[in-house]
Amino acid sequence: MLTGKQKRFLRALGHGLKPVIQVGKSDVSEALIRETCEALAAHELIKVKVLESCLMDRHSVAEELCTACEAELAQVLGRTMLLYKPAKEPKLELPKGK
Repeated sequence: MLTGKQKRFLRALGHGLKPVIQVGKSDVSEALIRETCEALAAHELIKVKVLESCLMDRHSVAEELCTACEAELAQVLGRTMLLYKPAKEPKLELPKGK
């Protein structure tokens, strides 16, 4: 579970990122989950864009992706969300929680 300080840190890092994953008409499928897991393994912190054509609620999409990929949700802003999952050899060093 991320602390508020860690979420703030990740939001600052994620500000300049481009969306790596886009959720469209097919909603959250097995292929999308696989692709998201691969992107998290490669980058640790990714942006996901929920397109207008997606029938699911953005918070539902975030919850499903986080559960399926065992990731943490750092932010949902509009139709964009920021997901974080530490790699086996972490590249990002999060601030220490209490």
